[in-house]
Amino acid sequence: MNDRAGDLPLAGVTVVSIEQAVAAPFATRQLADLGARVIKVERPGGGDFARRYDTTVHGESSYFVWLNRSKESVTLDLKADAGLAVLEALLADADVFVQNLAPGAAARMGLGAEALAERFPSLIPCSVSGYGSGGPWSDRKAYDLLVQCQAGLVSLTGNEHGPARVGVSIADIAAGMYAYSGVLTALLTRATTGVARAVEVSLFEALAEWMSQPAYYTRYGGAQPPRIGTQHATIAPYGAYSAADGKDVLLTVQNEREWAALCERFLKRPELVDDARFATTSDRVAHRGALNVILAARFAEVDSAEAMDLLNRIGIANAGVNDVEDFLAHPVLEARGRWRDVAIPGGAVVPALVPPADLAGLAPRMDPVPAAGEHTDRVLASLGYAPAEIADLRASHVI
Repeated sequence: MNDRAGDLPLAGVTVVSIEQAVAAPFATRQLADLGARVIKVERPGGGDFARRYDTTVHGESSYFVWLNRSKESVTLDLKADAGLAVLEALLADADVFVQNLAPGAAARMGLGAEALAERFPSLIPCSVSGYGSGGPWSDRKAYDLLVQCQAGLVSLTGNEHGPARVGVSIADIAAGMYAYSGVLTALLTRATTGVARAVEVSLFEALAEWMSQPAYYTRYGGAQPPRIGTQHATIAPYGAYSAADGKDVLLTVQNEREWAALCERFLKRPELVDDARFATTSDRVAHRGALNVILAARFAEVDSAEAMDLLNRIGIANAGVNDVEDFLAHPVLEARGRWRDVAIPGGAVVPALVPPADLAGLAPRMDPVPAAGEHTDRVLASLGYAPAEIADLRASHVI
C-alpha cells in the first residue's frame, strides 16, 4: 500500500462495494485514489465479469485495470447465509456501501437503503442503477450503449451516413462521476450534521443531465441539432479540415475578433469579414456549406504543421485530430508527469494516468490492481475468523 495513503483526505473511510462493470467501480476507484479503503466484493470462481471483457493488458482486461487499482478484493457467495454473514460484518465497520446489482437484487438480500439504515444508521448506501429504483423502467437492465440510445445521444453522433456510439462508456462514466460526488457530499453531510443520507444515481438520469443543451435546443428550436461528424451543430467554423499532407486539423472560431483574424491572416480573404453570409455565428452556421468550401480550399494549400503554426500565431484555437497512439505519446502528459506505474495481477507493471484533480501537496494513491479474492483471507482474519473457519468457507465455495 501507499505509505502516504494516511495523509489523503479519505484516509480512515471504509467503502464496501458489490460492484461490477464500469459505473460503480469508477466511483469507488476515485474514492480509493483519495485514500479510502475500498473492499470490493466479487463472485467466487471468476469475480467481476469486467475482468473478462478483454485480455489485452498482459492478460488482464483493459477495463478492469483502469477501474480497480488500490482496492482489496474479497470473494463471497452472497446467495449463501455464511456469505451474507461476512458481508454484514464488513458493513458494521464501513462508512459507505456501494452497489450496482441487478434491479431488485439488493432489496431481496436486505441491502436496500431503508433496511440498511435500520441496521447501520451511520452507513451511507449508494445505489447505481439503470433507470432508478422507482418508475416504470426500474426493473430493466441497462448497459452503456442502451442508455446512450435512450437518452438520444446516439442520434447526435456520427455523420450524414448514420449515427454512432460514443467511443467510450460515457453513460457509465457519467453515473460513476455522480456516484463519486454524491458519496463525497454524503460524507460531508454526515460529518457536519451526523445524518447519513443515501445516494442514488441512475445511468439514464446521469446522461440525461449531459444531454441538457441539445434538449433545450430541440425543445425551443423545433428540431434537434444535426448529425455532422466533427463539425459543431451550432457554431461555425468549428470542425476538422484535411491539410495538404492528408492530416486533419480542427479549428474553432468563438467570436467576431477571431473571425476577422481568420479571414485576414489565414484565409487571406479580408473581404469575407463583411460578407453578410458570415456576419454572425448564426449566419455562418446557416451558410456552413459555402464556408466549408472556402476553408477546405485553403487547408489544401498547406500541410498540417504549417496550418497549426499559422493558426496559433493569429490566436485561433486548433488541434490535430489525434488517434489513440498520438494521445499516448502526448507531450503534455509526458511533460506534466501524468503517468504512474501500477502493478497488475501476474506481476506486470503498467502506466496509469494520475487522477485529473490535483490536491496541492498530496500525491494520489495508486496501488496495485487486485487479483480476484486476493485479500479474502486477510479481511476475514481481521473480522475474527479463525484459519479453520476460513478453510471451511473455502471448502464450501462461500469464498
